[in-house]
Amino acid sequence: MSENRKPLLGIVSKLPNGTALGNSGKTHCPLCLGLFKAPRLLPCLHTVCTTCLEQLEPFSVVDIRGGDSDTGSEGSIFQELKPRSLQSQIGILCPVCDAQVDLPMGGVKALTIDHLAVNDVMLESLRGEGQGLVCDLCNDREVEKRCQTCKANLCHFCCQAHRRQKKTTYHTMVDLKDLKGYSRIGKPILCPVHPAEELRLFCEFCDRPVCRDCVVGEHREHPCDFTSNVIHKHGDSVRELLKGTQPHVEALEEALAQINIMNSALQKRVEAVAADVQTFSEGYIKAIEEHRDKLLKQLEDIRIQKENSLQLQKAQLEQLLADMRTGVEFTEHLLTSGSDLEILITKGVVVERLRKLNKVQYSARPGVNDKICFCPQEKAGQCHGYEIYGTINTKEVDPAKCVLQGEDLHRAREKQTASFTLLCKDAAGEIMGRGGDNIQVAVLPKDKKDSPVRPMVQDNKDGTYYISYTPKEPGVYTVWVCVKEQHVQGSPFTVTVRRKHRPHPGVFHCCTFCSSGGQKTARCACGGTMPGGYLGCGHGHKGHPGRPHWSCCGKFNEKSECTWTGGQSASRSLLRTVAL
Repeated sequence: MSENRKPLLGIVSKLPNGTALGNSGKTHCPLCLGLFKAPRLLPCLHTVCTTCLEQLEPFSVVDIRGGDSDTGSEGSIFQELKPRSLQSQIGILCPVCDAQVDLPMGGVKALTIDHLAVNDVMLESLRGEGQGLVCDLCNDREVEKRCQTCKANLCHFCCQAHRRQKKTTYHTMVDLKDLKGYSRIGKPILCPVHPAEELRLFCEFCDRPVCRDCVVGEHREHPCDFTSNVIHKHGDSVRELLKGTQPHVEALEEALAQINIMNSALQKRVEAVAADVQTFSEGYIKAIEEHRDKLLKQLEDIRIQKENSLQLQKAQLEQLLADMRTGVEFTEHLLTSGSDLEILITKGVVVERLRKLNKVQYSARPGVNDKICFCPQEKAGQCHGYEIYGTINTKEVDPAKCVLQGEDLHRAREKQTASFTLLCKDAAGEIMGRGGDNIQVAVLPKDKKDSPVRPMVQDNKDGTYYISYTPKEPGVYTVWVCVKEQHVQGSPFTVTVRRKHRPHPGVFHCCTFCSSGGQKTARCACGGTMPGGYLGCGHGHKGHPGRPHWSCCGKFNEKSECTWTGGQSASRSLLRTVAL
């Protein structure tokens, strides 16, 4: 094992055109926002100061991996792998991405040091004329020079002492201002087990850097080689992983770009729809306001019309009352104060006037009512292309004008639903056109008035009401239909409930002989017979009714009710006949 190549760790190289890497490197802690101080690299590849990590709130986690943790550190790499088992472990959350970080046995200080960040911090400090850098030997005074051989930053005093020592007399010293164009000025990385030795070798068996003392000690029989000889192999493996990761980065960037494009399109679409909603709402509000003004104008017109009618009626009644009082007062004065002759002379005029006043027709009730209602759910047509609702209704239902309609008004059958319609109208005989009236319906058996049938009233919302009931027994029933506790036209009325409809057990045909397939024993209720001993009727033979009929009862109406009662002909083959 020989060290033939120049080590890659700790070398000093310049970037093209003298540009320093510090502009793009990470130099500030995401927590304290200051330059890194002993930066630690977390498993999520975020770097944080050691002091900042120690201030985070730890929590307990259950580690099922045992010692096989993905938390890399310079201290933990020398720990023996523990058996895979359940054990409690302390963890923290990354302050950047909230990823869970399982701390190794040594805690925060056992996490991997981010040497790249250390190098970037030193470069950042160099750009500030060395401010912030202290001597590596005395840790007190500011740095002036750097020993390129020891990779140590020295103050003026330590630099002179460094040159006076025999071992370091010929080391190359460089001013800090001459290092500003370098990309790396990091310190040598020392072995955590042997602090005096630099990590220059790599153990293939343990897959970690080691020093010379480690090779002759713990890693004596392990295959080891200089880092410069194995860096290419391991670097290539990392590059392969990086090569497989980069397409995912590109895909994610493309996905995020698409999301941003979609988000922008979404915002534009939302703004466009919001504008449509705003335009629609403004138009709708304008239409509603216009409709409101029309309704209020209509209401005002109704008020004026009704008030004018009341004022006219009032004036007429006041004039009639004045005429009545004049006639009464004059007549009373004449009868109490006038002489016999005066009464007889004035009698004709007085009688004529009183008779005329008594014949005057007038209504003791107001000519108009206060029945004005607002129907918010009733359609009121369109306004500026918008469907609007709400009408003012002054109609009042008049029970005397309401009518009943339907085929089941006076007939029904037991256990079958009978129905009819109530058509509500106002005093002028016009259909109300709206529902909501107080309808009372009662169905009472004539012989059992204490057992009423429960009716159902369905409001059709158009001035009509669908009324139905189901009588349980045959008989005569009385039906009451009232609106505002007053009977409508035709109420009350009687209904005769007959027994349940009887279906035909036979067939509706033109000839029993034909429909039975020529059976001699097939009979027909029509009474027709055929010669030769056939009991059923036949075409052109005596007794044939001449048209289609029911074989069971002989009725000619196909939709009629069967009246066959059985008896002597009960055994005949009625159901064996089939319709042609």
